[in-house]
Amino acid sequence: MSAPEPVLAALRGRPSPVCAYVYDRQALRERAAAVRAALPANTILLYAVKANGHPDVAGTLAQACDGLEVASGGELELAVAAGARRIVFGGPAKTDAELAAALHAGAQINIESGQELLRLDRLAAAAGIQAQACVRVNRATATVTGTHAMTGTPTPFGVDESRLGQFFALPREHVTILGFHLHAVSNNLDAAAHARFLTDCLTWSASAAARHGITLRVVNAGGGLGVDYTTAGTTIDLTGFARGVRVPDGVTLIMEPGRVLAADAGWYAAEVLDLKHTHGTWFAVLRGGTHHFRLPAAWGYSHPFTVLERPVWPYPWDRPSVSGVPVDAVGELCTPRDVLARAQPVERLRVGDVLVFARTGAYGWDISHHDFLRHEPPEFLVL
Repeated sequence: MSAPEPVLAALRGRPSPVCAYVYDRQALRERAAAVRAALPANTILLYAVKANGHPDVAGTLAQACDGLEVASGGELELAVAAGARRIVFGGPAKTDAELAAALHAGAQINIESGQELLRLDRLAAAAGIQAQACVRVNRATATVTGTHAMTGTPTPFGVDESRLGQFFALPREHVTILGFHLHAVSNNLDAAAHARFLTDCLTWSASAAARHGITLRVVNAGGGLGVDYTTAGTTIDLTGFARGVRVPDGVTLIMEPGRVLAADAGWYAAEVLDLKHTHGTWFAVLRGGTHHFRLPAAWGYSHPFTVLERPVWPYPWDRPSVSGVPVDAVGELCTPRDVLARAQPVERLRVGDVLVFARTGAYGWDISHHDFLRHEPPEFLVL
């Protein structure tokens, strides 16, 4: 998973010690086009901002997709500033202020509970607005698998399927229920399974709408289109994940992926500050680490890297170097869990070279514990 030359050129020109994220807007546009081409007819493509909320990333995908999916008041503000043509607002803990802001922005709201429905109805009445909403449902069974299960198991997301009757019995004069939000899984790599999941979402929603007396207009299947961080180029088959899916007339299918749109448009780079050998293991100690890119530590995997050699050596002693050995890439934090990669072989690695981690455009900086030890943040370079 080596970086393209424009990314490497941007990194070569940075002063030491290099520590940066590089985002490529053209790569974002190309991936959005590929995902859009794979969608069945009558489908809306939204970008899930939680994957990467950098304004240039969100702004690019707001235009390349049909709009943005947000999960907080802060993301809602970002989506409005990005000029998103369509906004869907989800998340299990919306405040009254966030709901009011979503109404003002014209966002469609994914309702997570009966309590949220009552609050939204009250706020919409006060604002003189008819809220447009879907009901997020935690179904009894999960029909697709991935790294994180959202339904078919105890989670705080959505209305329990068995309690939908109680939900629909609540008053809702100022909320129009358009359909259902059925996001079920994160990072699924099985395209055939995802196609079956989409068909099941549409079939279940039609049945549930008839059962509860609503006109079905929207089925939101969420995201979940996966990438494999440990295998170069492995992504859910975008030519096959929606094969055979038919969206009925009068119904709009919404898909709101994040990872698959942004992951391959980002690279994280960190300079090697030291090479150390302890208890039989070589460590490349970086200016950076899991406080910038937490995913490998959170998921317990080793993220591949490539070496960008840097010719400058400013010190009057020999430059430390290793060749033909496996190294652990570790960060600058005072914890043994600050590890990005383990036992990755290198042909040659020197202090002052830069490790470049591909596929870091999604769930990289945004999910990381930036303030631990108060190190300086990385640069953000946008191509």
